[in-house]
Amino acid sequence: MCHMETPVAEPDGPYAGYPMFNVPPQILTAAAAVGYSGCTTASNHTVDAGTEGVNRTLGVLDSLGLEHTGSYAAEAGAGAPMRLSAPAGELAVIEATYGLNGLAAEYPWQVDLLDAPAMTAKAKAARAAGADVVVAAIHAGEEYASMPNAQQVETAHALADSGEFDFIYGHHTHSVLPIENYNGTWIVYGLGNAVTELSPWYNVNNEGLIVRAQFARDDAGDWSVSDLAWAPSVIVRDPYRWCSVAGDLPQGECAPVSQREAVRTRTIPVVESLGAADAGAHEWLVSQDGGGG
Repeated sequence: MCHMETPVAEPDGPYAGYPMFNVPPQILTAAAAVGYSGCTTASNHTVDAGTEGVNRTLGVLDSLGLEHTGSYAAEAGAGAPMRLSAPAGELAVIEATYGLNGLAAEYPWQVDLLDAPAMTAKAKAARAAGADVVVAAIHAGEEYASMPNAQQVETAHALADSGEFDFIYGHHTHSVLPIENYNGTWIVYGLGNAVTELSPWYNVNNEGLIVRAQFARDDAGDWSVSDLAWAPSVIVRDPYRWCSVAGDLPQGECAPVSQREAVRTRTIPVVESLGAADAGAHEWLVSQDGGGG
């Protein structure tokens, strides 16, 4: 799954950057090409380009066969989770954002806003409709922070306490945040950035986490996360590229050793600051994983 934070423009633009984004749609073509199955779309920038931008973004996703949830082109079906099928079962993803960049959606059903009871009700409905695993995605937090804010923690804990979510993760801060096991539910508070315009001011803006949550079913038929692994990453310049900080992916190293070491030095203490390692989360090294994943 990916998170598409911004609306997309027409292929030839015009494009716009901060604070009102409108980005090349080719990014979604690339996401489909590298194997993403779907994207969440509710963020503080979802309505930056108005209803036209919302609908254009969803149209591109549909044209590429990418599932989505978080924003909607029509009232019919609005609010529906993203449904992804795997051989072992079906996954439902429910996502929402803390706000809309000071703007308002044209329609009240157009973008999902953070509301723990509403998200929990959707999760119950998804399970009743056949979902085996239900995941929540939270778009909230303070940009460039190293810890989740009160809204993130309260929302994530409320969703976990509902018993309806098997895994919870978040984005928005453009920085890596801690991983927590809260009463048996894994919460990944912030994934940082996977693809971004490079920031010359904030190193953390160019850093991210790939998280692999593996699920297993017990004898009673209930699913839970059986293994949680994470890998820090960084985006580097000249040429612009994504790199595994571990440097042990099949393509080998692509970031300078000094940069990789600096990223790991920042990332590991943050990720583990809420007891993730003690609860069983671990760094994901392909070389120790038989090359699988």
